[in-house]
Amino acid sequence: MLAAWSDDKGFGFITPAIGGERVFAHISAYAGRGRPSANREVKYSLTEDPQGRIRAGQFKYTGIGQLGARVAPGFWLALIVAVGVIGGLGSAHAFGYMPMIVPAAYAAMSLLALIMYAIDKAAAVKGRRRVPESRLHLFELLCGWPGALIGQQLFHHKTRKRSLQLGFWLCVILNVGVLGWLLLCPQATLVRGVLGIEPLELGWW
Repeated sequence: MLAAWSDDKGFGFITPAIGGERVFAHISAYAGRGRPSANREVKYSLTEDPQGRIRAGQFKYTGIGQLGARVAPGFWLALIVAVGVIGGLGSAHAFGYMPMIVPAAYAAMSLLALIMYAIDKAAAVKGRRRVPESRLHLFELLCGWPGALIGQQLFHHKTRKRSLQLGFWLCVILNVGVLGWLLLCPQATLVRGVLGIEPLELGWW
């Protein structure tokens, strides 16, 4: 059984069914789908590292676990939010409230943010140079936060780092605030005219 697993660090320990010492398992030896998670039955082979220490040469789930690794509970919610935001902006374009560049910017920057999270996760697992958090936040602020939200949940990455989450949600608030100001506030009339954005007509204005 994969008794312990740290997805952020990319390694864990297997407890043999016949007893004995735990076996070290690294993400590079994982041969299944998705991502490993703790408390799942696995089958594995044994090998030695350069220092002669026993470790898992290859491991993957057995039985039902072979269907794939656990998907973070927040993944589907993140996907719904991202699709809702970009789809909503696309609908606003279809009704003539904004130019195509706005939903296109959210879609393109979200894809780039998702790629950045994938690169950073791979770098974290392999011990390589990481993507600076300031760069991640820049993509999030520049309309890429829906993709970043998916990336966090899909790759189980930085979801527990409070400083990163604080910066992420600050970027979300700032981005949504600016978009709301452009769409709703009379003071943004000049900017809307330059960008070709029609104001949303709400009865309480």
